[in-house]
Amino acid sequence: MALWIVYALLAALFAALVAIFGKVGVREVDATLATAVRVVVMAFFLVSVAALLGKTGSLGAVSRRSFLFIVLSASQALRRGCSYFLALREGPATGVAALDRLSVVLVFLLAVVFLGEAFTAKAALGAALVVVGAVLLV
Repeated sequence: MALWIVYALLAALFAALVAIFGKVGVREVDATLATAVRVVVMAFFLVSVAALLGKTGSLGAVSRRSFLFIVLSASQALRRGCSYFLALREGPATGVAALDRLSVVLVFLLAVVFLGEAFTAKAALGAALVVVGAVLLV
């Protein structure tokens, strides 16, 4: 099995745990505050790991364009986090996670339009099945 598949499966497992832990965590806490706490914990952990691995010295080598897109990505992750916790607070974890996974379909479409990735019948069918699965889980 390719290493990226292992990492992707681990990401799926961790995403599932985010939903479960998040659902319990936002029961008595404002979703925005919960997101802020989550981001601070993540930032502390990631900066610590980067420092321990000696990666912080490479920050100056990051191009302005790359830095801009990393910042844009981070801002979207913050918006996602707030929306996700708001949704978890109001709805069932299974439904929220299922609808959140529609991001796979959106990534497929945006990658075709903006990144020039291939639009194949196989990928389109996969995207359609993800939509059907999300609807069935909701």
